[in-house]
Parts: sequence; C-alpha cells; structure tokens
Amino acid sequence: PLDNKGETAAAKCSQPCLGESLSISDLECSLCIRMFFEPVTTPCGHTFCKECLERCLDHRPNCPLCKQSLREYLKAGRYNPTVLLQDIMLATFPTQLAERRELHRAEMAELSNLTKNIPIFVCTMSFPGIPCPLHVFEPRYRLMIRRCQESGTRRFGMCIYENGKSFADYGCMLEIRQVELLADGRSLVDTIGRQRFRVLSRGHRDGYHTADIEYLEDKKVSGEELQELQCLHESTYRLAQRFCEHGDLTSRHILMQHGPLPEKEEDIQASADGPTWCWWLISILPLDPSYQLNLFSCTSLRARLSQLQRILTALLQQPP
Repeated sequence: PLDNKGETAAAKCSQPCLGESLSISDLECSLCIRMFFEPVTTPCGHTFCKECLERCLDHRPNCPLCKQSLREYLKAGRYNPTVLLQDIMLATFPTQLAERRELHRAEMAELSNLTKNIPIFVCTMSFPGIPCPLHVFEPRYRLMIRRCQESGTRRFGMCIYENGKSFADYGCMLEIRQVELLADGRSLVDTIGRQRFRVLSRGHRDGYHTADIEYLEDKKVSGEELQELQCLHESTYRLAQRFCEHGDLTSRHILMQHGPLPEKEEDIQASADGPTWCWWLISILPLDPSYQLNLFSCTSLRARLSQLQRILTALLQQPP
C-alpha cells in the first residue's frame, strides 16, 4: 500500500497524463460540435449538452445516437449533470471551458432583452392582468418556453395570427407563473398578461417568431377631463355589474370559467394599461378578435370605456 507521499506523487503524475491523453474533440457534444456545456448522460450511456438533448427530446423521445426510448427519462423531468466529466474538463481545459461558459452567458443575455427579438407565441388574444392558460406541444414553443425560464425573464409576447402577416401588429407580454411538465414532454403553462405592446419589426429564431417592440401606454388626463373620465368609469362599471348579474346560462358559464368581475381600482390611471376589469370584460364578451384587437390597441381609456358602454347597453337590451 502507498503511503500519503506516494498517493500525492501518484495524483500529481496522473494530472498531466490526463491532459496529454485527452483532446478537445473528446469533450465535444455530438449534436452541437462544441465543448460540452452542462453535460448530461442518458440511461443508454450517451452524453450531450443538457440543452442539445432537450431540443432533440422536443421532437421525439429517443436517444439521438442509438434511438433507444427515453420516455421514462423524459417523464422524470430531471437531467443530472455528469459531475466527473465536468471535473475532467475543468482540470484539463479550464480556458476553453471558461470561454464556453461566457458564450452561453452571452446567449442568455441576448434572450433576456425584453424589447429586442422577444419571442412571440402566435395563438390567442391575451390581456393585461388576465390569466392565460396554455397547452404547449409544438417543439418550437417547448424550446421557447424553456428559454424564457432559463434566461430568467419568464416572459414572452402573445399575438394572434393576422391574414397577410405572420402575426398581428399588437400583442401582450405574458409572464410564466407555473409550468407543469407532462410525461411525453408537453406542458401546461400558467401565464398572466402584463404590458401591451406594438410590433415594430418581425424576425425568427430557431423556428419561432420574434419581434422588436415598444410598450403601449394610455394617455393620462387631468382636471375636468379626469372628472368626466371617472364618471364614465363609474357608469360603465355599473353596467358591467348588471351584465354579470344578468343570470342567463352563457354568463353563468363564463363566470364559472373566468371568476367574478374584478374589483374597481382606486386610481383608474395608475396602470399604463388602465383598469384590469375592462380587460376581463373584453376577454369574456362575445366579440370578434379583430374588434378585440381594436379595443386593445386603443391608448385612450375614455374611448375604450365608451365602446364598452355601447356594447353592454346593446347586450342588456337583448331578451334573455
């Protein structure tokens, strides 16, 4: 048996040997042909960057190399890093590993920008302050949601499709509150609407749409105008209450699905998007999406309330 000195000498000797016997290409991921970043090893014994493997599993639940089923592995939803491999890379190629980490950090910083190249989910109308549950199954959107979580923003834009364009000129930022992963890689994503935005230009990234945007803000009013606006707000809210108490089957079903009419807010101009109850109402009323979009893009609270008042009056005059 070796004494302590012998052990230390053996350890010293083994380090240069490791560096001499390994080349950078031995530590490359076969999917991205770059040095491993957060390497994970599958049950079938193949190692990939965590992100590369996840992107492959978005498309089919099999090992990218030997095609063995990874359904159980996917179901567990945990990718444990291959610690030994990370230690070897740190010991043999510290400079290259640092460069690889810096590259990943730069990619994450780019994904964190919330006005340039923001990811766009093209699906449904969503509104500020209103929950928007999503079922995510397309590979491009699985990737998009994962990136929003990894970059730490937990936000993406939601727009509806518009004829002649890839998506509408206006949308709503959504914030991810919770993600429930299903066994086959699909997920149920609980999101809530944040700010409205206008699309300035359109782009693509890895199969999903992106956009450069600017945020919308309601025009503020004061003095006599503000008093008039408050009266209009009060009377429209009373109509909304009457509509919710109307009691026909449709509205009862809506209230079960969407919960009760939100409370009035103290300061109707506190938010850049105006009172949340207006958006709740717009989301439940039987309106055409193009009309909803019209109300959505309007930056005058007065105009929005006037429109809502007209719609509610017409609906309340209809026989049950």
